Amino acid sequence: MQPPFIQADERVVLFDGVCKLCNGWAKFLIRHDIEQRFRLASVQSKEGQALLEWGGLPLDHFDSMALIENGQMLLRSDAVLRIFAQLPGPWRYLKWLRLIPRPVRDWCYNRIALNRYRLFGRYD
Repeated sequence: MQPPFIQADERVVLFDGVCKLCNGWAKFLIRHDIEQRFRLASVQSKEGQALLEWGGLPLDHFDSMALIENGQMLLRSDAVLRIFAQLPGPWRYLKWLRLIPRPVRDWCYNRIALNRYRLFGRYD
């Protein structure tokens, strides 16, 4: 089933709109996604909520960035590294971090995600 609000060839990055780190990530993507490959949606938006529901994720608690591409949802380090692989210049070389086993990558990702408000702050 095709995700709601997304055309077949679009890529959407879901991020926590109240998280300062996540907003920084969104600004980074806007700056470096020269070819405008990615669309952004906060998980608090109507579209974000519909995409969370489509992906079977909780609607009221979100602790992972997600990439929706080709009808699939990638989470955590898989999403981040897939995005880096599609950015221009030196950023694409970070895709080689995929050689690190996923449990190790996701453990590191989860430590940051679970402490992101305390470490980076949040918007009201």
